[in-house]
Amino acid sequence: MRPALLSWGESQRRDLPWRRTRDPWAILVSELMLQQTQVPRVIPKYAAFLDEFPTPAVCAAAPRAAVVRAWAGLGYNRRAVSLHRAAIAIGDGPFPNTLAALLALPGVGAYTARAVLTFAFEADVGVLEVNTSRVVARLTGAAATQAAADDLVPAGQGWAWNQAMIDLGATVCLRRDPRCGECPVRRWCRAPGADAPPPTQQSRFEGSDRQGRGRLVDALRSGPVAWADIAGVMGWPDDERRARRVAETLIVDGLVDAGDGGLRLPA
Repeated sequence: MRPALLSWGESQRRDLPWRRTRDPWAILVSELMLQQTQVPRVIPKYAAFLDEFPTPAVCAAAPRAAVVRAWAGLGYNRRAVSLHRAAIAIGDGPFPNTLAALLALPGVGAYTARAVLTFAFEADVGVLEVNTSRVVARLTGAAATQAAADDLVPAGQGWAWNQAMIDLGATVCLRRDPRCGECPVRRWCRAPGADAPPPTQQSRFEGSDRQGRGRLVDALRSGPVAWADIAGVMGWPDDERRARRVAETLIVDGLVDAGDGGLRLPA
């Protein structure tokens, strides 16, 4: 099974910019950008972000506001704050290269830590995200676990294996109507064509607090916003109480600084 998938992965691998580097900073940037954001939106922002912040030290030395501005168009702006905080934690020292050290970075969870380990340091660990979890579950005929994902990785092939697993799940082993006839490992699959669990239903975006947060941050990228104007900026001109409550969540998250006159991006 392993040689079959590795061979398929080599021939079918998607050409993505973060696959052309082993720089752990560039890999971390790509992984945080890709959380809940589609690849086509990430590609141009990834290159521009690394041009502006090529190392953790450069990012750490920049104002948080600059990082938030560079994040425009990607959504979930808290990720920009987490990345800036991670850059400060790393500074100009050696980049963390163990699971424990990576997990200690702001905004880095179990998947992201293992993704950096395998894609930057070529460690033989499995990565579990939405696509690879589905592949692991179908191959093993059981719920995907980290142990199962790790057991599948062939020695010395962590980078290539995980890229192939991601591509297989994204292009062939689909949640609905999987293309089993095109699957390089179908003969070893214990649950071919099995329905995958439905994805977690995401709350409605239109009119949500999340939409209001995004509108305010977008406005602040151009300059300060007075307290009296935040409800209108968020799209709720008749609900100042809600606007202030949502603005306060941005202050708590470190995305916004507050003053007597209004709000601004943090220094």
